[in-house]
Amino acid sequence: MAGRFFDEWTVGTRLAHQPSRTVTETDNLLWSTMTHNPQPLHLDAEAAKASEFGRIVVNSTFTFSLAVGLSVGDTTLGTLIANLGYDKVVTPAPVFIGDTLTCHSEVVELRPSKSRPEAGIVTFRHEMTNQRGETVLTMLRSALLKRSPQ
Repeated sequence: MAGRFFDEWTVGTRLAHQPSRTVTETDNLLWSTMTHNPQPLHLDAEAAKASEFGRIVVNSTFTFSLAVGLSVGDTTLGTLIANLGYDKVVTPAPVFIGDTLTCHSEVVELRPSKSRPEAGIVTFRHEMTNQRGETVLTMLRSALLKRSPQ
């Protein structure tokens, strides 16, 4: 499904995005090195073993970016003018290599753009859950979307 225009959304609309995604060791390693994050908890199996988690924890900025990526096809693909901001990013549980993550979205606010009559702002609440149903990330994303071309 392609993204929707601003005027096609209603507050309270909920989506479960597919496909889900299983996080691999390569995902975590590449993301951590690409972003210059040398945190041993993400890269050093022995150091991670000695932590309270007992194993490598996936870099939370990967989880954040994956949530956006998994949601785009159903929300803003082809209708986005710009992402305006990300707020209240919370990671209540760790993600581990091998976890399968699913993103769910809900429209929590709609408002017409004051400066662009051809657009409006949609605020999505994204929630990422693992295969056990545990919430591993929540956030708000505000996006400036085109109105339908009617």
